[in-house]
Parts: sequence; structure tokens; C-alpha cells
Amino acid sequence: MMDWTDRHCRFLHRQLSARALLYTEMIVADAAIHGDRQRLLGFDPAEHPVALQLGGSDPAKLAEAARIGEGFGYDEINLNCGCPSDRVQSGTFGACLMKTPELVADCVAAMKRAVRIPVTVKCRIGVDDQDSEQALDALAEGVFAAGADALWVHARKAWLQGLSPRENRDIPPLDYGRVYRLKQRLPRKFIGINGGVQTLGEAQDHLRHVDGVMLGRAAYHTPAILLGADALLGKAAPPADLGTIIKTMGDYADAHIARGGRLPHVARHMVGLFHGQPGARRFRQILSTDANRPDARSDVLRRAFAAVEAGQAKEAA
Repeated sequence: MMDWTDRHCRFLHRQLSARALLYTEMIVADAAIHGDRQRLLGFDPAEHPVALQLGGSDPAKLAEAARIGEGFGYDEINLNCGCPSDRVQSGTFGACLMKTPELVADCVAAMKRAVRIPVTVKCRIGVDDQDSEQALDALAEGVFAAGADALWVHARKAWLQGLSPRENRDIPPLDYGRVYRLKQRLPRKFIGINGGVQTLGEAQDHLRHVDGVMLGRAAYHTPAILLGADALLGKAAPPADLGTIIKTMGDYADAHIARGGRLPHVARHMVGLFHGQPGARRFRQILSTDANRPDARSDVLRRAFAAVEAGQAKEAA
């Protein structure tokens, strides 16, 4: 979800679910240490609970980045061992770390010593020609022995050679059963599942076998599915009204613009908000054109929502 789940995306998702744990895009440890921390790590207090996802393979650097993240107020630190992109491979982290479970354990141990908040890991079931039974067991045993509080497993292999990052999301077959077996083997450990989950109904099915479900692209492209997340979590929350959400996002966008930002930084994450509903096409058109004008402000969001209301009224007539 690199370049997707930035702070503006997370603020939107928090309007849709009060309880779901939100994750940042992956931030490289070196960037967290040496980069513009406010730009990279800053977030709105409304985003809580929110986890900082880090990339890296140097235990000392990851520990320092974790300390910085804790200082910013994050609720969890997550180590990414699942991203297959070329730029991640060149830094010898992400999915590459599946090949070195001992190093991952060292990284987790260093981060656990550095912070008081939970430290978790996200991984694949294996990479390339690894035996996924052996590879996932080795990683899980290592990180839990090092003190990891949870393991999130993307239920497919990553092919580091021969497939693009996009192909790595579709071509290696999903193997949910492998993740279920890991949970059966480690019944006292938190095991979450990720990969290919499109609906909350599917998430509910997975929760019969594992402790948590992570939604990625489905939550991004059709964010309204998050409206049912709190009920699935067994958490009481006031029903979200999409008109109120549009107003909240408009106020948020205007505040962002007043600080020197632009409307597309916020609006681009809202394009799929009314996916499948009457007026959704016109909503997307307005955001894709008018929101990109240099002087665009929150009135664009209100006009786009008015198109949805008009479409719904026409459908009901």
C-alpha cells in the first residue's frame, strides 16, 4: 500500500470505522531517522488506533525508528517482511527477509527492547521456491520467541524474480489453509490473515480460523465496506452518515489547503466512496476533474456528493 495509505487516506477510513486498527504505508527506517519526520510520520489524533509500518533489516536502525514512532504517538510498530517491490529488494528488506528468519527475530528483539508499545510483523507464507510449511513456521517461531505481539500473514508466496509487484498480488495462488494451520499450531499467539479479502463477509469467515483480518486494496477502492467493520469487531459505534462524512472531509481538506496543501491530496482517496451506488460515476468524474484545479476547495466535495444524492433520488423515483 505504499503511496496509498497516507495520513489523508487514514483520516477518511477513520470516519468509516471508529475501531479498526489502521496501518501506515511502509516507512523505511533510514527515512524515519534522517528524513522529514513530520511529513513522513505526522498524523491526526483522530486516526487512533494507528500502527506505524517500518521497513528495514538493521536491528539498531529499526529500534531507533521504532523509538521515534513511539514518540510520535503510534499505537503499534509493525515490521514489513512481505513487500516484494524492486526498491524494497534493493535494500534487502521486505519479503527478502523471509529468507533470513534469524535476522527478523533480531530486528524484533531490538524493537521490543526499544519501545513499550506492541511490535508486530507482517510477512508472506514464503518466497520463491521456499517450502511454505517450513519457511512460515521458521519465521513465526523466531519472531514470537523474540517477543513479537502478533504475526500478520499475507496468504501467498512472493516471487522476487520474474514477477512484478502487481503480479505478486494475483499470480501466486492464495493459500488460506496454510495460515489456518499456523494458527492451529500456535493457538496462544495472535495470527492475522491478509490477501485477497474483498468483503466483510469473507473477513467474518476467516475469523473462524484466525484472530484478525487485514484489508488492503478492497478497503482502498471500496472504502464504504468499512462501515460494517465495527459491528464485525463486536464494538458499538454510532452509525456513520455519508453526508456527515463528506462534511467532515471537506473541513479537513480546507484545513489541509490552509496549511499549503491541495485538495487532490485528500480527494484522491475518496474516489471509490460511493462505488456501486447511483450517482457514483458522476461523483468520480467531479473529483477527477474539478478537484485538480489549482483553486479547488471543499465545495468540490459537496458538489460531487450532490450528484450522488441526485442519482439516488432518481433511482428511488
